[in-house]
Amino acid sequence: MNASNQPQIESPWPHRLAVALAVAIFPLIWVGGLVTTYDAGMAVPDWPTTYGYNMFLYPWQTWLFGPWDLFIEHGHRLFASLVGLLTIALAVAIYRRDERNWVRHLGLAAVVMVIFQGVLGGMRVILDARLLAQIHGCVGPAFFALAAALAVFTSRRWREIDERTNTLDRGVFRLALVTTLLAYAQLVLGSQVRHVSLQSDTTVFRAAVLLHLFGAALVTIHVLMLAARAGSRGRGDAWLVVPARLLAALVAAQVALGCGAWVVNYGWPSWLSDYRWAAGYVVARESAMQAIVTTAHVAIGSLILAVSLVIALRSWRLSARPFRGEVVRKLTWETAR
Repeated sequence: MNASNQPQIESPWPHRLAVALAVAIFPLIWVGGLVTTYDAGMAVPDWPTTYGYNMFLYPWQTWLFGPWDLFIEHGHRLFASLVGLLTIALAVAIYRRDERNWVRHLGLAAVVMVIFQGVLGGMRVILDARLLAQIHGCVGPAFFALAAALAVFTSRRWREIDERTNTLDRGVFRLALVTTLLAYAQLVLGSQVRHVSLQSDTTVFRAAVLLHLFGAALVTIHVLMLAARAGSRGRGDAWLVVPARLLAALVAAQVALGCGAWVVNYGWPSWLSDYRWAAGYVVARESAMQAIVTTAHVAIGSLILAVSLVIALRSWRLSARPFRGEVVRKLTWETAR
């Protein structure tokens, strides 16, 4: 048999690197959230250098034992560089080991996106622009979702599914898609609350908070509906049911974190002021509790987006639809007649 006619052995490396990339992006979002929480975005005033040093040659003693703001900002840059290298490695592995052109294009899109995100972060420093910081914070979760999608597309299960035997109705996919869009819109609204200017009118902040609360209610309702529908119609398939249950748990945690983030940043609501434990509470600015709760709220929001997209893609793959080969044969037969 000619070597060129032998079936190509599927390489596990694209999937491994895609999973590694997604795993690396999540803590990067945590660190980026800490940078915003502590307002440390300008702790290093130059870019791509760090106080005139090559980013990778900056004295580690100064970084590790210097000011906290410098530690998290420079650490964010180094971590982002690692994510960039993983993205390039993933794109190369896909190009060499995956014959699907659309997946190759997505790998290239990931490289373009990570470069764009890095430039956004650099321009935020050079121009000292709050708006760029907000855009930077919105692109990060989108890139995380893209990495999660690549992990789904390169998985063995995605390749091995026989489209002719799919029985899942498209309702699960449509609901998951709407949930994903709502989750991202909620992230954008949250960034508006987080980056609102101190010089803005109070009505702007109040409107942003109300919209964010309304978005939270919509996302919660859709996630509960999605978890219920995926559980009832997924026929016990762990590939779909497990992430749906995880999503419901994440939203429950996110609601609790959202309430906690409000308390540690703005105190208890006024209607609780009659209670001694609420009246005596004092907001501690830049405290460890404030940083952990607020940053966790940001990071879990990104995780909700990624898991929602994973469910949407898997439910689309499992949905009942005509097998493309059969459609082509049917059309050819009808044309011949």
